[in-house]
Amino acid sequence: MIKDIEMMQKELASIVIFRNVVNKDVLSNLRAYLAIAKTDADDCDKIQRYCDFVSSLYEHGCDLGAYIEDSLRCDDNIYVRTVACGKGVPDIMDECYSDELRIFSRLTEITAQELIYYGGLPDFVPRFESTKKEMIRIMGQALRNTSKNGYGIYARYGMFRVSDNAELLPILSPDPIRLSHLVGYDEERNKVLTNTRALIKNAPAANVLLVGDAGTGKSSTVKAVANELRGEGVRLIELRKDQLTMLPDIMGHIASNPLKFIIFIDDLSFASEDDGFAALKAILEGSAAAKTPNAVIYATSNRRHMIRETFSAREGDEVHLRDTLEETLSLSARFGLNILFSKPNKALFTQIVTSLAAENGIETDEASLMIRAEAFALAKGGRSARVAGQFIDSIIVDMKN
Repeated sequence: MIKDIEMMQKELASIVIFRNVVNKDVLSNLRAYLAIAKTDADDCDKIQRYCDFVSSLYEHGCDLGAYIEDSLRCDDNIYVRTVACGKGVPDIMDECYSDELRIFSRLTEITAQELIYYGGLPDFVPRFESTKKEMIRIMGQALRNTSKNGYGIYARYGMFRVSDNAELLPILSPDPIRLSHLVGYDEERNKVLTNTRALIKNAPAANVLLVGDAGTGKSSTVKAVANELRGEGVRLIELRKDQLTMLPDIMGHIASNPLKFIIFIDDLSFASEDDGFAALKAILEGSAAAKTPNAVIYATSNRRHMIRETFSAREGDEVHLRDTLEETLSLSARFGLNILFSKPNKALFTQIVTSLAAENGIETDEASLMIRAEAFALAKGGRSARVAGQFIDSIIVDMKN
């Protein structure tokens, strides 16, 4: 096994396609240990290097084989990108890819005891686990399913935000809400779900505007649909209103990705002469420079016309003032699907409250519960799904105190 470990140093140094993986902390620290393990270096230096490796591995779990599998699955490299977008890979690159996977497979067979013996380390140094992995088989399956599982950061995360320089960053603590957690508005939510399933099937899918009163569950619906369909290849990118001018760049970034994307814009509204208005209008109208078939825009708004208009804005001496106003007030018409979430009536509000109460184990008389709920809603300014949730949360807090 010592000869195998000595060869492993050279093999890891030769990695090309998965260079990012060997340069990350775990394997970088392992290589640093292997580089001095058989030298005349001080024992404390050897122990330090070995423990640097184990410490960095512990940050990802205690299993080296599992870490390597996860790292390869989630690596964004030229080979995976080429295969994922349906292009042919040169034979010489394909051979390199297979050779590297064999190297990683052999690496998963190395045990802590063998590394400790290789460097002549004392028995008290920490151990780690390693599960043997057949990486050619594992990665072959992963590549066949990139349209559902994704690759790179899209394999590990389901929701993303956009940085100020148009870089996609994962949301590390995404909202876990599912459709089963939501009560009421079934018809409205089914429209969003059906439209997203059409996107998955490469059928015509509309950009969607979810409009209506605050707290009715518009945003929760979009996130729940994204969570529901993540396993079928859907990812969500959350875009702030002030980032709308980045839309063409974002569309270009994801255009060749095999996954499907929801570009989510929450609480959409514009001031007059807003630059984002033109950017969004170009996307919705199908600008050739901006449109990509694997993405749809889902936006929510409390305003049907989405323009924060004042009476002074209606004044002016433009000859075609009416045309200008109609241009700004008709953005909602450019969404292929408009879905209205109106304030819940008493029956729906009762359904939401009683369902949430049962879900949280609150046992009480429905009549008295609804008297308290209606009073709570009145104090909050009216009924809504959000108010119902806040009411149930207040009961839970009271129960704990």
